[in-house]
Amino acid sequence: MFKKGSKLYGIFTGKCPKCHEESMYTHPNPYHINKLFSMHDRCSNCHTKYKIEPSFFYGSMYVSYGVGIAFAVAAFVVSYLFLKTTLNTAFITIIGTMIVFYPIIIRLSRNIWINIFMSYDKTIASKNKLSDTKH
Repeated sequence: MFKKGSKLYGIFTGKCPKCHEESMYTHPNPYHINKLFSMHDRCSNCHTKYKIEPSFFYGSMYVSYGVGIAFAVAAFVVSYLFLKTTLNTAFITIIGTMIVFYPIIIRLSRNIWINIFMSYDKTIASKNKLSDTKH
C-alpha cells in the first residue's frame, strides 16, 4: 500500500512523484514555518520540474480545504464522541487541531496536488538504479 511506486507513497513521503527518490522540499520539517513552502525547482535524481507552470500550487488550496475538513471532522469525532466533551470544547479542539496541523495540511495538500498530475515512472527509477550500479 505504501510501497515505492504507489501514489500514497509519494503523497505521504513528499518524494518526487516521478522517481520517488528525492524530497521535493528543501527542508523536510514542515514546522520550520519560514521554509514551509520552500521547494526544489527540479528533482536532482530524474530532473522532473515540480512547478509545472507559474502558480501551479495555487490549486492545492482546493485540496487543502478538503484535507482540513478531514482533520476537523477527526478532531470533532475524537473530542465529542469518544471523549464525551461539550460542543464548546469540541469546537476549541477543532481550532487547536487546525492550528497545530496547519503545516502538515499544507504539505500534504501540495503532495496530493502534484501527484494528481504526475505519476511514478518505472523506467526512470530503473535507469537511475542502473546508473548507480555502474558508478
